[in-house]
Amino acid sequence: MSAKQQLFEEINRHLISDEKPSTYFNGIKEELFFSEVPFTMLSRLKNTPQSPQHHPEGNVWNHTMLVTDEAAKVKEKSKNANVFMWAALLHDIGKADTTKIRKDRITSYDHEKLGETLSKRFLSEFIDDEGFIESVAGLIRWHMQILFVVKSMPFADIKMMKQQTDVREVALLGLCDRLGRLDVDEKQEQQNINLFLQKCNIQGIL
Repeated sequence: MSAKQQLFEEINRHLISDEKPSTYFNGIKEELFFSEVPFTMLSRLKNTPQSPQHHPEGNVWNHTMLVTDEAAKVKEKSKNANVFMWAALLHDIGKADTTKIRKDRITSYDHEKLGETLSKRFLSEFIDDEGFIESVAGLIRWHMQILFVVKSMPFADIKMMKQQTDVREVALLGLCDRLGRLDVDEKQEQQNINLFLQKCNIQGIL
């Protein structure tokens, strides 16, 4: 097993086994390898700001760590815990390149689309399991649909989402995404997720 494969296995082990994976990632974020490709995709998130109105937890790295910890709590509900946890870790890697200030607002339009591409590039550095990579990338590509669908925005595309990924997995990741911030209304976010599933004609609730 190569050094890269060993590192992938180590990260995967912490994602799957740790109660709070953020402890591990915050412990390695200053390591030399974390400033090298492909980890630059993650390390750049430490300096990527977010809207304080929607993300009082601060930069994208802080948000990612909270989301990953939330995902660890519910990974047993996922059809594939490995795919789900990697999607949680990489879900916002597109924000470093898409975050801009527009009319005094911090935005990151289409970060999920760029994130799909970057997540494939990231994972391809370690493994050649195309099915796994595509599954992770698919969840990242569609994780913003919860907002679009619930608010009936023109960016909503339920048909294409259903063709490319598992909507319930998107909902589970989306719940973690919404809960992975400070001062969140957990009950309201749960209701939004269930409304999303209802609008997608998916039976049951999370």
